[in-house]
Amino acid sequence: MSFALRKLEDIELGSWSFVPVGLPSTSTVSEHASGFSEKNCGPEAFDPPQREITASARGLVQDLTKSSKIKLSFCIPTLNRGSMIGKTLESVVSQATDEVEIVVVDGGSSDNTREVVSTFQQDFPSLRYVCSNPQNLGTKSAPSGAGFDRDCCLAVELARGEYCWLFTDDDLLKPGAIQKVLVAARDQYELIVVNAEVRSADLSRTLEAARIRLTADHIYPPTEWQRLFADTADYMSFVGGVVIKRQLWNARQQKPYIGTGFIHVGVVFQSPLHGDALVIAEPLIEIRYGDALYMRTSRYFEIWMFTWPNLIWSLPHFSDSSKLRVCHKEPWRNKRTLLQFRAKGAFSPQEYDGWLEKRLDSQWDRLAARLIAGFPGSVLNFLAILRYFLSGRMPAEYLVDLVKSPFYFARAFRGLRSSSAVRGLARRLSPSGDTSR
Repeated sequence: MSFALRKLEDIELGSWSFVPVGLPSTSTVSEHASGFSEKNCGPEAFDPPQREITASARGLVQDLTKSSKIKLSFCIPTLNRGSMIGKTLESVVSQATDEVEIVVVDGGSSDNTREVVSTFQQDFPSLRYVCSNPQNLGTKSAPSGAGFDRDCCLAVELARGEYCWLFTDDDLLKPGAIQKVLVAARDQYELIVVNAEVRSADLSRTLEAARIRLTADHIYPPTEWQRLFADTADYMSFVGGVVIKRQLWNARQQKPYIGTGFIHVGVVFQSPLHGDALVIAEPLIEIRYGDALYMRTSRYFEIWMFTWPNLIWSLPHFSDSSKLRVCHKEPWRNKRTLLQFRAKGAFSPQEYDGWLEKRLDSQWDRLAARLIAGFPGSVLNFLAILRYFLSGRMPAEYLVDLVKSPFYFARAFRGLRSSSAVRGLARRLSPSGDTSR
């Protein structure tokens, strides 16, 4: 199951104005854009014309890049992750060298994200914090794919490293990860895909030991373009495993993929690479699974039924058989898939009315989908969990989705949960032992 869109903790950007904060003190953007400092990261910090300031700042970054010794730039879009981004930054800073920088692009957080980031700038001056949409700071904004995509582009544009590691704002690097990637970068791969393990949201349990099933690092020459896509595209729905040459990113089209929430996939796979790609088999990332802001909302249905399949099947240069290894072209036509989404709490009459009613061809298909959308979710949830344990072959992430569903069957028996038997079953099903969720 692809799950990267859980990383879209972002907002729609109205413009690309920003306040760079925390550049190395030898030459900072805030020194060149008069009136801006770390303290000025809100609407009051801006005076027109904003676009002139943006252009000036970007020109400065380009000048700095020419003389920079930075090899690897961590590009981290974020939104309202003050409770988690500190652990992420700690996992990076603790192993960073003078060849590493971090660029955090904030889409307008209303929590303490800026304050958390600033605590790391004191000890790691190569950390920059950028407000991409300051007019939304302090307001509650809904996540969107467009905001995430634009923040990714902005982070790469401001980066100075030869390579950009598109990282997430809530996951962790394992010790030694940076050194391994820096060593690999010496061989000038155009793309480096870093494997990851999947853990519960509180990191207490391993749900999947390795997302990419390789026993050793694998180099994909340009002649293995189809195989690279088939082997990695599903995993690359998770943005945090992508390390790409900044020059390659800048040379490719980005605008067509703004709004998908998967701009990195569009940039990488829009046309064949001219050089080799490397997949690092050892999991160097710990993914928190199940903490996405968009899960258990209508966006979950939209993303995995339409946005992701539409992107994959729009990519040229790949055979249908390769694309089928990533996802089906129209998964929403599959009734079993609809049943699974209903059990997860991600399919209801609202999704049927908005997405399926006018797309389904026959009266029978419409009736079946409508019945599934209105079927008692707790019943389907119980049956899906039972199927999980009986099959013994389904990924643990699937169980997490079912336990976190608003239809989680144990909640239907609140009056019985005082019994030790029911409490024990609920604890067994809950990934972290918390039966209250």
